Amino acid sequence: MRALAVAALLAACATPPSHVQTMLYLGRAIPTGGVVDERAVETFVADTVARHLPAGFTLIAATGGWRDTATGRTITEPTLVLIVLHPAGERGPVEAVAAAWAERFGQQAVLRVELPVSDLRF
Repeated sequence: MRALAVAALLAACATPPSHVQTMLYLGRAIPTGGVVDERAVETFVADTVARHLPAGFTLIAATGGWRDTATGRTITEPTLVLIVLHPAGERGPVEAVAAAWAERFGQQAVLRVELPVSDLRF
C-alpha cells in the first residue's frame, strides 16, 4: 500500500505544468550609445508586446548587470523585466518579443527565465 502511495505521489510530481511564467530581461543600453528611451519603450509595447501577448503581461523597470562577451567587463544598465504567464509549450509569442527587442535595439541577447506555475487562478 505504501509503495502505491509513493508511486502516485511521484506520478503527480511528474505531471508537467499547464502554464509557465516567463520573464524576459530587456536591456535598455544601446550598444552604439544611448539608452532606449520611454517613447521607444511605449512604441515597442504597443506595436510588438501587445500584439504578440494580447492575453496580458507585466512590465517592471529595473537595473541589471551582465558580462559583456566581447570585452569581459560587467555592464550595468537600465532594464525592463517583462513577465508573461502562458500555456506550457506555447513559447512562440514570447520568443517573437525577445527577438524583436534584440533586433530593434541591437542587443547581444535577451535573458529568458521560465518557471512552472503550480497554481494559476483568476
